[in-house]
Amino acid sequence: MLEATNGSSGSEGVYELVVSVDARGSGQYDDAAKTRMRRQLYRVVHGAFEYARITEGALHLEDRGDGVLAALAGMPPSRMLGLWVVEVNELLKEENAGQERPLGLRVGMHVGPVRHDEEGISGQAVDLACRLADCRTARLALEQARADLVLVTSDRLHAEVVLPGGRYIDPDQYVPARVQLKEGPATAWFMLPGRPAPVLADETAQPEAAGSAGAAGFAEEQAGEAGREGPDPLARVRVDNGDVSFNSHNRYEGPTHIGRTNNFGGGDRA
Repeated sequence: MLEATNGSSGSEGVYELVVSVDARGSGQYDDAAKTRMRRQLYRVVHGAFEYARITEGALHLEDRGDGVLAALAGMPPSRMLGLWVVEVNELLKEENAGQERPLGLRVGMHVGPVRHDEEGISGQAVDLACRLADCRTARLALEQARADLVLVTSDRLHAEVVLPGGRYIDPDQYVPARVQLKEGPATAWFMLPGRPAPVLADETAQPEAAGSAGAAGFAEEQAGEAGREGPDPLARVRVDNGDVSFNSHNRYEGPTHIGRTNNFGGGDRA
């Protein structure tokens, strides 16, 4: 397993990719269940780092109790957005097979200056990655899709890395939404690996201006929190073993599948 390392130290920020990983519903686990959840979390995260060939010298990793915080220097961000995300999704499927309570992860990513000291990392880039993973829209997208993984990227990371595309990176899978963060409103991009692009509401819109789709989405979230059953937001989606089809007026469009292939050679994993 990879161990946490410091990429650099000093008063100046170093341009790095920041990754925040949060476990879904961590406050609802008792102590014994949380210990099992953390073991699952680290198997997934470490396994994906190793599969994506993220070297120890490039990785700084901190434990966050119900998640992890990572900063990567000297590695292509496209490798994390592509191969690493695919492997996290595949390892989650393996961990959750037959589980009564599947592990769900929200992953936020941003790139920018990161400051290292003896206690860990800090900076606005770190704050933003954490805010994205914890934002209301990320939580809602995960639950509405009954998914186990949602990826949220900053607008900057989307423009610089996602839009150009690359190995396992499909810009068409990403959907933008306005989110309300502690620092103010921001644009973020959301992706559900192996799932249709989510339909998202604008967190920053006023209730009367949000439109019927946004109001319905947040009304359903509130109904779920109150223990009431609402309409199925994904009644048009059929999922079979990771494959996804759209049902539009009783006509299925698809299927699509995102995951590991078995024809990797040594060079294909890079």
